[in-house]
Amino acid sequence: MFISRLYQQKNCVFSIEVFPPKKVASEEKLHQTLRSMAELHPDFISVTYGAGGSNGGLSTCQIAGFIQKQLQVPALAHLTCVAATPASIAAALDELQEAGVHNVLALRGDANPDRPFSKEFPHASDLAEFIQQRGGFCVAGACYPEGHVEAASLAQDVENLRHKVAAGVSPLLTQLFFDNIHYYRFLNLARKKGITAPVSAGVMPIVNSRQIERTVKLSSASLPPKFTKMISRWQDDEQGLFEAGIEYAVEQLRDLIESGADGIHLYAMNNPVVAARVHEGIRDLL
Repeated sequence: MFISRLYQQKNCVFSIEVFPPKKVASEEKLHQTLRSMAELHPDFISVTYGAGGSNGGLSTCQIAGFIQKQLQVPALAHLTCVAATPASIAAALDELQEAGVHNVLALRGDANPDRPFSKEFPHASDLAEFIQQRGGFCVAGACYPEGHVEAASLAQDVENLRHKVAAGVSPLLTQLFFDNIHYYRFLNLARKKGITAPVSAGVMPIVNSRQIERTVKLSSASLPPKFTKMISRWQDDEQGLFEAGIEYAVEQLRDLIESGADGIHLYAMNNPVVAARVHEGIRDLL
């Protein structure tokens, strides 16, 4: 099933994101994690980009195929422009089709000096257009409630998003954020600019102190006073921070659902306990 159809059928689509483990020894652990997450009845599960290979890790395609075929949950496979060529993208799409996966999240990818950006696919919109011309896939895209870190302004970033949607991208999944006002402001601006694609709001529960610095560095998400106060209060209490982080995420998600978000996308960091606890707090609304 194309996940775009889910947004036509449901008031709020519920999805979970996972990432490929680095070691093949983690395969059974990941499969058990995915089975546990499937029991929460997500509308789809997305898998971040990972090629696997030399370190023995599982590839995005292998994981997405397991989700699609073994768990019978729609899988969304991430695909990036980094070091990509038309031949390599075509091969990746062939592999995904063979695995029964027909949903792709088209991303430019992060800058990497060892793997330069593609000349043929300098932007996610170029990748999306290539996939759409090939056919057979629903192409989703990323968006940034606080603006992409490389954009001069949120308005410029939304203008760039218009090109991505024009290339055939729908639905959209947001980068994580900790203050819902950013999502509402972004969505209002996007709709005024004629972007009608459904938008799933991305939320990550922060349940341990190790996540904080890394998460903020990677996402560039701003931290509202309520969030920093929570961290300050519980940073030396591991269990207290876990419970407070779950509560914060549930409160965020309930507000988003009740305010009419097209979907919610849970960055659960491969933690089935976190996913289950958060789902328990919102399932009455889903």
